[in-house]
Amino acid sequence: MSPPAVTLHAVETEDQRAHARSLVTEYLQWVADVASATYGLSFDIDAMVQSDLEDRTKFLAPTGRFYLVQVENKYVGVGCLKRLDDQTAELQRMYVQPHVRGAGAGRRLLQKLLEDARTLGYATVRLESLKALSMAHALYRSEGFVDIDPYSENSMKAYQATASLDAYGRSAVFMELRLAPA
Repeated sequence: MSPPAVTLHAVETEDQRAHARSLVTEYLQWVADVASATYGLSFDIDAMVQSDLEDRTKFLAPTGRFYLVQVENKYVGVGCLKRLDDQTAELQRMYVQPHVRGAGAGRRLLQKLLEDARTLGYATVRLESLKALSMAHALYRSEGFVDIDPYSENSMKAYQATASLDAYGRSAVFMELRLAPA
């Protein structure tokens, strides 16, 4: 049996935005649950969702990307690329629902976002992720990402209490991939 077809759709229409909002919320709630149970951390999910969907400069063209992942006529995931500076982009909200993990949807999404980063002229792509999400880290490493020290532009600073930033830094993996030119 062949794996299901995976298609990616740029988030453009109001219907797509509604699906993206639902999936980003689902993802952030899942991550918040892991962060709370594993590290005693919390963050402002509502503010993150609001920023992700309402800030039109965050993930959208010309400097970013925001995709829905579709498998068998259902939206099952999201992934975003955000500009940090002229040379550096950041992967955010990489998520596929548990029932489709292992079918290649996450890898297809990651490869598309990296291709877009090259096309947009970024030299480096970074990401941050909770240490507990080791399956995701394996995917990133398989595409060439390496661990780095925490970077100052990380997005979580805006969504959690200042007092918990050090604890967050100890609970997270920071990674980077240097891109070959397109």
